[in-house]
Amino acid sequence: MMDTSARLLRLLSLLQTPRAWPGSELAERLGVSGRTVRNDIDRLRELGYPVDATRGTTGGYRLGAGAAMPPLLLDDEEAVAVTVALRTAAQGSVPGTEETSLRALGKLEQVLPSRLRRRVRALAAYTVAVPADRPVPVVSADVLTTLVSACRDRERLRFDYLDHAGSPTRRTVEPYRAVNWGRRWYLVAWDVEREDWRTFRVDRIRPRTPAGPRFPPREPPGGDLAAYVSRRVSGAAWRHHARVTVHAPAAAVIERINPAVGTVEALDADTCVLVTGGDTVQTIAVHLGMLDCDFEVTEPAELVDHLRRLAGRYARSTPPPAG
Repeated sequence: MMDTSARLLRLLSLLQTPRAWPGSELAERLGVSGRTVRNDIDRLRELGYPVDATRGTTGGYRLGAGAAMPPLLLDDEEAVAVTVALRTAAQGSVPGTEETSLRALGKLEQVLPSRLRRRVRALAAYTVAVPADRPVPVVSADVLTTLVSACRDRERLRFDYLDHAGSPTRRTVEPYRAVNWGRRWYLVAWDVEREDWRTFRVDRIRPRTPAGPRFPPREPPGGDLAAYVSRRVSGAAWRHHARVTVHAPAAAVIERINPAVGTVEALDADTCVLVTGGDTVQTIAVHLGMLDCDFEVTEPAELVDHLRRLAGRYARSTPPPAG
């Protein structure tokens, strides 16, 4: 049986998970009686930890929010995961968090057991991050916090915004979620004036204060919010758009197409339409070639011309069949 100090630390670790623990389950986990669990709960409360208790079939003990943060008890894998996440955040695109991430990382590495410190330092020494292939827009931590707070509190937001063409606009929205896609952040919100859902790049938002009135929740768009943002963001950024008839079942094409590349609409059991696009027709041609399926393209004209040139180039690059 664990001594009292070890048992209290184990109990505190269990209570830090986001669930309510029935007293009987805690007693079984700790190998003690229900009375001992109640006494240990009282000891934690005397030490300043706010342990809440609820009755009923779904009740139990749960660690509440207090005036100070309690010691964070992590197992080995959790400690490594948090360390890697902090190191990644210190190199991230949200200014204002790098220094605090480094401070937290330093504190965590200082108290790691030697076996874990070796693993973490090996990860740092023998991994290399490849820089993004294009400049990454930076997002203000204050702006991001303002947006997610408005989502949580269901308060209308007013902000100045630069659209895709760089034109300034002023928007009033009912914010729903902030979505992280790669190293960019987007706000999904109901545009009050346009009476429709819109997606906004967070790095182009300049919030105005104070926040507006509270609003009732709406049914979110799409269903899969990540897929919805991928379709909206990629489509808005495309310079060239194309509808391609693909001679393959829609399910087979969907397996090969990321939502950021395009959407697939079934025509019949063996044919579908791929709605896609890109900054260049060369990019679209690459995606079409990777389908490994027969397809037909009638527009845009620039894409049709490019595919004809590719067909001739590929034909010239291979010897004629023998015989």
